[in-house]
Amino acid sequence: MARTTKPSAIDDILAEHSGLEQQLADPSLHNDPAAARRAGKRFAELAPIMSVHGKLTSATDDLAAARELAADDSSFASEIPELEQTVETLEQTLADLLAPRDPHDGDDIVMEVKSGEGGEESALFAADLARMYVRYAERRGWRVEVLDANVSDLGGYKDATLSIKAKGDSLDGVWARLKFEGGVHRVQRVPVTESQGRVHTSAAGILVYPEPDEVEQVQIDETDLRIDVYRSSGKGGQGVNTTDSAVRITHLPTGIVVTCQNERSQLQNKARAMQVLAARLQAAAEEAADEEAAAGRASQVRTVDRSERIRTYNFPENRITDHRIGFKSHNLDAVLDGELDALLDALGKADRDARMQAE
Repeated sequence: MARTTKPSAIDDILAEHSGLEQQLADPSLHNDPAAARRAGKRFAELAPIMSVHGKLTSATDDLAAARELAADDSSFASEIPELEQTVETLEQTLADLLAPRDPHDGDDIVMEVKSGEGGEESALFAADLARMYVRYAERRGWRVEVLDANVSDLGGYKDATLSIKAKGDSLDGVWARLKFEGGVHRVQRVPVTESQGRVHTSAAGILVYPEPDEVEQVQIDETDLRIDVYRSSGKGGQGVNTTDSAVRITHLPTGIVVTCQNERSQLQNKARAMQVLAARLQAAAEEAADEEAAAGRASQVRTVDRSERIRTYNFPENRITDHRIGFKSHNLDAVLDGELDALLDALGKADRDARMQAE
């Protein structure tokens, strides 16, 4: 009895890539800018897979030819081990690219930084965390925009909202790298306000959610909103503080509050705040609809309590510890300066391994 061969994941990708190629070549697609943008983004996301698949196909053909020729001419046999290694490496790379993925991996993000237990020291630590992510974004060539910031007396952040965007489209966008950062971050150090030199423990919270291009798909009823305007405060120059341009939007059914004060006009601040609100509502809807997604984001606690920590930053020992995966390193100073790749790589690998196992 003949066995039916099930199409492989790469077959599906090849078919999708071919279909997208045809769509993008059709002038009528560009009559719908949103559809053209989605198609172009997905086409760019598939580019790394297509590249590795092409190299693997070529290497596999070369290996088959070397084996065939070696049967008649032993001089070709020396090429076989290197080609076998190349094929094995490319197969692993392709398998990693085809592993089950978070559908938001290519998205940009909105990040909220909140101080918690520890008063002024917590606010200073929250500012340190915000700077760490800004420095990391700069290293990646991403664009960071501070949408809102409530600054403490000593220059820390009581709370701040950042928008972090990549400059191009890829399978691994900002969300793919920073989605694991949501949760409580604990710090152990001697605060600047401590006169006796004692080490204190305090905490700050990070919330991260994707900001997809299509946030307009979330329907927001204007009657569900309370919109307040007020005078901007903090840094920003003279023009920022002379008009009631800052906007606070409260979504009454959920209690979600979004503020934005860093744009130049009230209209711009409202538009940007609505984008952030739509992204937050979309993330909340996805979590409510998908238990698996909710479990995957369980680390993003809504209270900033030291006992709910995901990571500890120990200044006396220059040590950083991620409690979810047991990661430890003694380069805290470098990490706070934005050198996060080793930590994020470890978190990403743990996530991929879990997805592969579930699959």
